[in-house]
Amino acid sequence: MMSVNKISPQELNKLCESGNCDLIDVRTPAEYEEVHATKAVNEPLDRLAPKEIMDARNGSADQPLYVICKSGNRAGKACEKFIAAGYENVVNVEGGTDAWASAGLPVVRGKKTISLERQVRITAGFLVLVGALLGMFVHPYFAGLSAFVGAGLMFAGITDTCGMAMLLAKMPWNQGPSCSK
Repeated sequence: MMSVNKISPQELNKLCESGNCDLIDVRTPAEYEEVHATKAVNEPLDRLAPKEIMDARNGSADQPLYVICKSGNRAGKACEKFIAAGYENVVNVEGGTDAWASAGLPVVRGKKTISLERQVRITAGFLVLVGALLGMFVHPYFAGLSAFVGAGLMFAGITDTCGMAMLLAKMPWNQGPSCSK
């Protein structure tokens, strides 16, 4: 598998200032609405369609496509999806929107939201607590809920794929006005 190209937020900003650059943000619409690079267009990872995006670029599919997320992880996965679909000129923005904003580069700020990562931690913690309490006070079999969540967290850590995050990304509170698909 081909390695994913990377670019720093500062380098990308210079490129965008000197010409036209396509930048997609693969976070949830709610995360995108909270803060995003001014040039970024929201294309959530869970609905990413590489062919549709490249076809919509009006003949500039051979030009680099820059991909950003919160910290770089989801953007890396998005780049891999593009590469697997045959589009190799994709570039991951190192450090994501966090690095972009920390560098003082232009961003659009909106309504504050709870990040997807925090939502996963809150939900997993709640389910473990409920499983433990039900196991102690109702029936010991309810401890299986805590075990199931623990196994899911281990699977997520090993595979770098989180089913709970994918499910939470589809929840209504993670959709925003920019989500028209």
